[in-house]
Amino acid sequence: MEGVRRRDREGTRQRILDAARGLFAELGYDQVTMRLIAAEAGANIALINRYFGSKRELFAEVLAMQGRFPGVLDGPVAELPRRLAEYVADRLRSDLASPVMATLSRSSASPEIHDIIRDRVNSAIMGPLAALLPGEEAQLRAALATALITGSGTLRQLFGPEALGPSSREAVVARLTRIFEACLEG
Repeated sequence: MEGVRRRDREGTRQRILDAARGLFAELGYDQVTMRLIAAEAGANIALINRYFGSKRELFAEVLAMQGRFPGVLDGPVAELPRRLAEYVADRLRSDLASPVMATLSRSSASPEIHDIIRDRVNSAIMGPLAALLPGEEAQLRAALATALITGSGTLRQLFGPEALGPSSREAVVARLTRIFEACLEG
């Protein structure tokens, strides 16, 4: 009996996380209520409070489960501008919007979660990037590259893959590589 109860608890918790992730990405933090999450997850509001404590804590867990900046930072530092350019070009050209970027952009106006968003961007992108960069002003250079990365997500959300027009992937990657080289040079 304990195994069934444990699976139900884990299943309910996952349904709540999945519902919250979708709703935060679609509507943003301020527009999502605990009742809306509960209805979407088919769960009781009391369970959301028991598993997560508050909407703010649930939001933090949704962001944390999105994973780290995907493998782009792995490899030789000399090739980093090209890897970042490829990542951004592929995100801009993708038919699928990033749920993380949607959540961040639709939720960033809420002062209640500014620290969560700031910590997430810092721990997932800016901090690890600054740690890789040799020389002076590594934090500044990482911040400029992060602005380009996050700004590209906003552009993708506003205009979709059509924002780049008929440009080839390689042309976009070549131009972005030069931009990232300028941002990251010591």
